Amino acid sequence: MENRRVFKNSHNNLLQLEEHMYPLVDTDKPNVFRNLFPYDEVPKIAFNDRIVPHNMPDNIWITDTTFRDGQQSRAPYTTEQIVTMYDYLHKLGGPNGIIRQSEFFLYSKKDRNAVYKCMERGYEFPEVTAWIRASKKDFELVKEIGLKETGILVSCSDYHIFYKMKMTRREAMNHYLSVVRECLETGVAPRCHLEDITRSDIYGFVIPFCLELMKLGEEYGIPVKIRACDTMGYGVNFAGAVIPRSVQGIIYGLKEHAGVPSEQIEWHGHNDFYKAVTNSTTAWLYGACGVNCSLFGIGERTGNTPLEAMVFEYAQLKGTLDGMDTRVITELAQYYEKEIGYRVPSRTPFVGRNFNVTRAGIHADGLLKNEEIYNIFDTDKFLNRPVLVAVSNTSGLAGIAHWINTYFKLKDEKKVSKADPLVSKVKVWVDEQYEDGRVTVITDDELLKVIDSTCEELGITLI
Repeated sequence: MENRRVFKNSHNNLLQLEEHMYPLVDTDKPNVFRNLFPYDEVPKIAFNDRIVPHNMPDNIWITDTTFRDGQQSRAPYTTEQIVTMYDYLHKLGGPNGIIRQSEFFLYSKKDRNAVYKCMERGYEFPEVTAWIRASKKDFELVKEIGLKETGILVSCSDYHIFYKMKMTRREAMNHYLSVVRECLETGVAPRCHLEDITRSDIYGFVIPFCLELMKLGEEYGIPVKIRACDTMGYGVNFAGAVIPRSVQGIIYGLKEHAGVPSEQIEWHGHNDFYKAVTNSTTAWLYGACGVNCSLFGIGERTGNTPLEAMVFEYAQLKGTLDGMDTRVITELAQYYEKEIGYRVPSRTPFVGRNFNVTRAGIHADGLLKNEEIYNIFDTDKFLNRPVLVAVSNTSGLAGIAHWINTYFKLKDEKKVSKADPLVSKVKVWVDEQYEDGRVTVITDDELLKVIDSTCEELGITLI
């Protein structure tokens, strides 16, 4: 106790006692936390009520894995598609570069061409980074291309160390450290992807390993980043939950016990238990500067943290968009549908076709009187998506006219009124649907088909 240093915490100005160092706990048998993860039962969320303080950094940001994890669960993007989406990400992130980085594969010629073309754009943000295998050859490729940083897979749970890699913890740690040293010797900053951290022995392996990584970073004068990967989506954000499932417990351990600065901590979440967004926000709140995301959450299995979700989480936490152009989110969704052939599920927040469409009759009545009653914010301003009211037997001429004007974004003299012949004819068709006993609202596709045929019959166009 006498040898432990007392120091001032610059964040809260309180004196603190230096923590004990955490040596590697080597073991002959893997610790797979069978009490928390019984494979033949639903995983358990246990509590010990150890609370850690909020510690959100001054600056937080988003990083992108659309072209890495996002490509592992779908057909590969073409070079042209990657470059176009990279342009969109640059525009979305704004002049302050809130979307800080984007990571790319380097395996194929197509991947490398995309990297070269994105780098030729000359954008400061998102910075182009790599994701490679842990080999000297791949490190040299990163250096040859001119990238300053690369991700390296360093699996950290005993599930991976013992069962996949067939190593002991000490063997795995020594192997990882040698790989990271090779990367540092090429002058490239390593970003260590701690795969499966929410099933790992945090204080028996992760913290000792990260302490050694910080020493290597100091030795070479190159910061080593830590990406905490919730590979299976087991992370929880409940106060007092036990590690390794506690997000705030993991971030606190990395910061306070492994000495990893906030700027070098990044959270990478998956959505297996519907917690990707809240876990990513929690990582910000407790000390991670970065959260890693993919567009529309497209990624392994249930997907990653959706990038567009964290844009609005950022705005809610910071009280500002800091220059991000959120209208680009809608442009990206349209690009995915028209150019890539991917249709975002209709009820997906912010980007789904129905996310701001009111269908219930009583809700529609209130929304027509004042859209703030049933719209989350000014979706027309932030997403170029005016609020819509679904058409039903209670819509009337005014409701149908409102739907046409908002869906087709008709302004001023182009707007249709309830006296317009198009509106009258559509209403006749709607009334016929309900006279036959229909009880559901009219879908967008049905309305568009009727409107198209009616416009053709009347010899008019809406756009």
